[in-house]
Parts: sequence; C-alpha cells; structure tokens
Amino acid sequence: MAMGKYSRVDGRKSSSYCSTATIVVFVAFCLVGIWMFMSSSVVPVQNSELSSQETRNEVKQTVPKSVSKQFDDTSGDLDLPKDATREDGIGMPSKESGNTDEDNSTENLVVESNNETKESQNSAEENKEENHANESFDEKSESENEQKTVDEDDRNGNGKDGETNSREGDSNVETGEAENESGEMNKNVQAESEESSGENRSESAEGEKNYEEEASADKIKHVDKEAILTEEKNDKNQDEHSEKSSVENGVENEENNQPSNEILPAGAQSEILIESTTQNGTWSTQAEESQNEKKSQQSSISSENNGHHWKLCKSTAGPDHIPCLDNWQVIRKLSSTKHYEHRERHCPEEAPTCLVPLPEGYKRSIKWPKSRDKIWYYNVPHTKLAEVKGHQNWVKITGEYLTFPGGGTQFKNGAHHYIDFVQDSVPEIAWGKRSRVILDVGCGVASFGGYLFERDVLAMSFAPKDEHEAQVQFALERGIPAILSVMGTKRLPFPSSVFDLVHCARCRVPWHIEGGKLLLELNRVLRPGGYFVWSATPVYQKLPEDVGIWQEMSLLTKSMCWDLVVIKKDRLNTVGAAIYRKPTSNECYNKRSKNVPPLCEESDDPNAAWNVPLQACMHKVPVESTERGSLWPAEWPERLEQPPYWLNSQVGVYGKAAQEDFTADYNHWKTVVSQSYLNGVGINWSSVRNVMDMKAVYGGFAAALKDLKVWVMNVVPIDSPDTLPIIYERGLLGIHHDWCESFNTYPRTYDVLHADHLFSSIRKRCKLVTVIAEVDRILRPEGKLIVRDNAETISELESMAKSLQWEIRMIYSKDNEGLFCVRKTFWRPTEEEPIKSAIV
Repeated sequence: MAMGKYSRVDGRKSSSYCSTATIVVFVAFCLVGIWMFMSSSVVPVQNSELSSQETRNEVKQTVPKSVSKQFDDTSGDLDLPKDATREDGIGMPSKESGNTDEDNSTENLVVESNNETKESQNSAEENKEENHANESFDEKSESENEQKTVDEDDRNGNGKDGETNSREGDSNVETGEAENESGEMNKNVQAESEESSGENRSESAEGEKNYEEEASADKIKHVDKEAILTEEKNDKNQDEHSEKSSVENGVENEENNQPSNEILPAGAQSEILIESTTQNGTWSTQAEESQNEKKSQQSSISSENNGHHWKLCKSTAGPDHIPCLDNWQVIRKLSSTKHYEHRERHCPEEAPTCLVPLPEGYKRSIKWPKSRDKIWYYNVPHTKLAEVKGHQNWVKITGEYLTFPGGGTQFKNGAHHYIDFVQDSVPEIAWGKRSRVILDVGCGVASFGGYLFERDVLAMSFAPKDEHEAQVQFALERGIPAILSVMGTKRLPFPSSVFDLVHCARCRVPWHIEGGKLLLELNRVLRPGGYFVWSATPVYQKLPEDVGIWQEMSLLTKSMCWDLVVIKKDRLNTVGAAIYRKPTSNECYNKRSKNVPPLCEESDDPNAAWNVPLQACMHKVPVESTERGSLWPAEWPERLEQPPYWLNSQVGVYGKAAQEDFTADYNHWKTVVSQSYLNGVGINWSSVRNVMDMKAVYGGFAAALKDLKVWVMNVVPIDSPDTLPIIYERGLLGIHHDWCESFNTYPRTYDVLHADHLFSSIRKRCKLVTVIAEVDRILRPEGKLIVRDNAETISELESMAKSLQWEIRMIYSKDNEGLFCVRKTFWRPTEEEPIKSAIV
C-alpha cells in the first residue's frame, strides 16, 4: 500500500493518503519523461564521438568514478573510490570521516572545474530527487531492459557529457529537452528502489555544472569498452576455430566488461609526469655519444591534416614490409655485401605514411603460453624454415598451425635439456639468479629464449632478415623477445657491459676473421665476469675446416684474456659447447706481450652504439668501485628494485639525486600501473604478451609489470638521456632507437605500446604522421596504444586515431596533461600507394 511507504520530502511520514497519491502521480509523469529522454539520447551522443564507426559500434560512455581525485595531494586519496564502493554497495561516492566538504564534492563530480565551488541544496531539488526515489521501484520493472544496457554508464555519472545538471531537471522533464542528465540521480533511483529504503541522497546537487562552464573545465572522454558489434565483426577474421570461439571470445568479453578505476596518479606523483627538457642529469644522449649518427631530421612539424587520407603500402615484402630493411634502392647500389651490408639498416629518405596490409586469413594471435608451442599459419604464412629445418625440430606445419617442438640446430631433442646442459657445465651461470639478461646471437625461431622464461631469464634474441625466412617473425608471434639485427659493419644498438651471458648455437658468425672484430663487439656488450657460450661444430668436430677455426678461436680468445672455463659434450644431442668468461680486471691486458687486439683509445666511448662503425679493439675493464661494471649486480629479483651502486654521485633525469630519482620513478609507475593501467584503461592484461615502452627512462613502467606474464622492450630514444645501462642493471631488456625511422621488427608484433611524452618531443624532429604510421605497423590488430602527453598532442593523436578507425577507449586531460588509450582495429584502406624504394 502507498500508506506503507515513506516520503522523504521533509523527513516525516506522509500526512495523508491524498497528498501522497498526488505526489505519486506527479513523479510518475516525471519518471516517464526521464525514461523517454534517456532511451532516445544516450546512444546518439556517443556516436558523435566516433563518427567513423557509426555503423559498426554501439557506443556508450563510461566515466571512472574517481577521475577528479587523480591529482589530489591528500594521502590515501587513491584508495577512496574502492572504500566508497564497499561502503555503499553499488559504487556510489560516500562521505568518509575526516574528509572536508570539498573532498566529498570531488568524489561526487564526474569532472570538476578548478574554479567550481560547492553550492547549497535547495528544497525544490530535494523534492525532485526524493520523489524520484519514492517511485523508482514502480518504474524499475518498466525500464529494466533499458537499464541493462546503460546501467554501467549511469552508475558512473554519465549524462550527455558525463556531467550533472540537476538544477535544470524539472524543466527538462516537462519539456522533453535536456542538456545534461544527472548520472548520480539515476544511481540514487536504482539504489533506493532496490533497498526500498526511501533514503534521501542529494549528491547530484553537489555535482551540478552548467554547459557554459564545461568549455573551461578539464576534459574527459571515456568511450565504452563494450564495442560488441566491432568484436563480432573482427571475430569473423580470427575466431572461426572452435578453440577461439569458446575460449578467446570469453577473454575478450572479460576485457570489455572490465571496470574503470584510476586513470592518473595522485598529485603527489604528478611532478614526475613531465620529463624535464633541460635536465638530462649527467647522462648524455645517444645522439651525442654516436659521432657517426645519421643527421637528424630537423624539419619542424607542419600543421597535420587531421582528416588524413591513409593508403595501403604496396611493396615487394607486402604484409612483412620493414621500411629500413627493405630499401632496395639503396641495397642495389651497395658496393659490397661481404660484411652483410645488405642486411643492415638503410632507411628511406622519407619515412612512409602508408599502412602495411594484413596477411590474408590473419587471426588474433594465440595467447601465451600456448603461443610458445603453436601459432596460426596464416599469421606468418611462410613454409621454408619448416622444409629445411623441420628435421631439427625448429618448426613444423600442423594443419592450420605452425608448431614449435622446442628444438634447434644444437638441441634437436628440446631446449629444456640443452638449458640444463649449459648450467650443469658451469653451475655459476645460475639461470634466473646470477644470469638474468642474456643475448642470443643468430637465434633462429628463439626456442632457447622461449624456454628460458620459466627460469626467470630474459633473452634478447636477434637474427638478420635473410634466407631463413621470417625466423624473427616466428619468435615474436610466439611471444618471445627478438629483433632484426646482424653482426655486420656497425655496433649492436646496446650499451657496453650489459649482458650477463652471450649465447651462440651454430649462429653462422665468423668470429675469428678480420682480427676478431665481431667477437670483440660481443666483448663490448658482455658484462665483466660474464660468460660466452659457443656451441658450434669447431668445438666438437674434427673436420679440417673446423679444426682450423678452433685453432684461430683459441688464439683470439686467449689474446682477449677470455678464460676457457670448460669444453663439454652433450651426448644426447651429440654436440658440444665451449664456455668462456670475460675478465674482471685489466691485469691480463697489461701482461700481454703484444697489444693484439689493441686496446681502444681513451676517447672511444664504449656506450656509443647508434650507427657507430665496428672497431677491432677492446675497452678496458672498469675497476673503480664507483664505475659501472666493476661489480656484478644483485641477484634477480633483488636487482629490479635496487638503485645501481654507481648512481651515487650523479644527478637524475628529473633533477634530483640519481638514486632518489630512480626510487621516485619506480614508485610513480607502480602507482600508475596498479591504480590506472591494470583496471582503468580497458586492457585485459591476461591476453597481453609483447609490450613496448617507446620512451623508457629508468625502466620503471616495465618493472611495475613484473608480476604479469609479459615482457617489455624498453626503448631509449637517441635524443633522450642515455639511461639504458640502468635498465639492464635492473635485469630488464632495452634498445636504442630513433623514432623518426622504422623499428627493426616485423609488422604486427606488439600487443601494447606505451609512450610517455614521446610524441610531443619527437614532433620537433619529424612528422607525427610518420611515427603514427610506424605505430600502426608494429601494433597487432586489437593491440592497444597508451599515450601520456600534453593536451595539444593528445588532441592531435585523437584525430589521427579516428582517421585510422581505431577505437578510442579513453581520453583524459587536466592542467594541459593528458592520458589517451586506443585500440587498433582490423581496418585497412583499399587505395594503394607504391613505395618505390621497397619494390625490387
């Protein structure tokens, strides 16, 4: 009965049945009006956000509950949204003890202007809200279906623009016109109807904001993660197999329904969001270190065409196009290929702005760890390796899969046994403890590195783009770290003394020729006291050629002061390995009767690694206790969190003492990852394997992901402070690169790309559109790009993303700083653009 209900208009029971009935009828009309307004306006508002996908996506808006809290300096603010959810039961903001009125107002706002003040509530607003609450139960059955589709958005406070405007509520209901509908009011209606408490809540009045104020307020957009129609369309390309339809669709639904929590860290951490452009600390940049670096492109960024017309790259390599490795105009003109010059980087004068096509039949990549053992054939449709290396268990064709039995030229019976064989030969190697980051030369399909993951070892595997068709592409599709590179005429793109161990299993590198120039390059990147594992026929075969190579290698390694620790045979695989150790002092160098190979000049910087020619010389071993390389790092995992001992006297990138900078950076990224990235940007991390940090500093972002089954390629741009040695000291992988050029990887090889203030800095040297084209090339379909940058750059990237028909998951900006997350789709243009330099 109506008499049994409570009306909270004045906090007392209704005085009469008549008055209550009058109110009920009035409010019923109001609710019907609201329901009609909501059902007709929610979706069209969102379609304006993603006009390029109007016909494909059913788009809604979702705004995190606590976005306005992100920059508060109050201790513990990051946990408030979670506590509020637990207290109210439905995720409504609730008043915490000890909070000021301003704090509570912040919780209830979706987006709060810095100049906005908390306004008093008037009786008319209370009347409207309370009357809505009284009749919500009656209306619930009528609007149940609509609430199922928009309920999540309503709970997060979304109206037309995600803002409340309860002041205009009455007139909106009566006229059927409204600019903003109060999301908090809708939450109150639902909560009170379910609990049948009739309790009055007036938070919506605190969150009201006029449309005019919105123009100067902080900007936030959060596009819904339930783009169901797009998912179903994409599944036609990738989920035809029963395994995909039953398992991976469920994973994707889990991702789409993932709640949004924190976006940006609290204000206490915001000081580290913007890297100082004037404080590089005591680190020089790779551009400064590498004297023979290519001249940087100095053209200033022109006004980008936001409606960019994308075309499909037409090249000989087709879906496998790599601009800096497929420049046939330059390759044909090389005077010699004796030193593998044709396998080195030769970037076109103008970076391409077209998009690489997809292979026919391409599907969403298989998840790790299953991907280690099998991948979709049509994702990397190459058969040559299976034909010539199948008997060595590299790779086999099995129906619609390419399968990887785990073998290799030197370990036909599987990598597990071979890995044990290496450690049994030298127990001090201690996989996953002392030996954490290693270099695998001529890696093949990288099964050695793939099976080392379970030993807590990260292997940087590399091989050239050569007749061993797509070997590195196989590795990356499997979820194993790998790059395209060659031991040729230039230094590898790594600092000196960073790898704990270097491995070569029949890697086809002539170490002994030309004064040992190539082996001396390994000496440069190998940590003092590190091991070189050489498993090759000269170690265990007695053919004349093998005997001659062994003799030359013996003389060379002795003159380099490498200690031959052991020669051991693997009887199961009928192979053998010689394991050497690099010296930890200069004593042996000083005792040599001949200075051959010679020591490098004092002026030669061993850390210069970008386009620097190889030299047949050795750098002295650092011996001072404050020098990097004089001591071995702590064992894994302790080395991940400990500031390197050699940072004591240096100034950090952000202007503080280096060790303090290091710790602040790590704490910052732990906060960002735990409070924002893991739950707040719509990424299902269980489906992520290959991650790239496009502008790493200390490796804090990668370190914060340590508990996930992912690996991170930390890229230190050549015009950034050269902090890559710190990243390796922590037990992480990384590489130098110039983002005005293409990266040495195949297309579609990374699940997540992360860029912290990269684009605003790189646009000073090259066109932003070329960098975005490279991002599209590297990123897998349905892969995610996370960008933190200034608001102007974010706005420009948003426009480009729309032109690429990417799904914009979320855009957030405050105080000219922004966060941007998008998902690449399967869309490809139809019009082709021939790349003259890439056509044979």
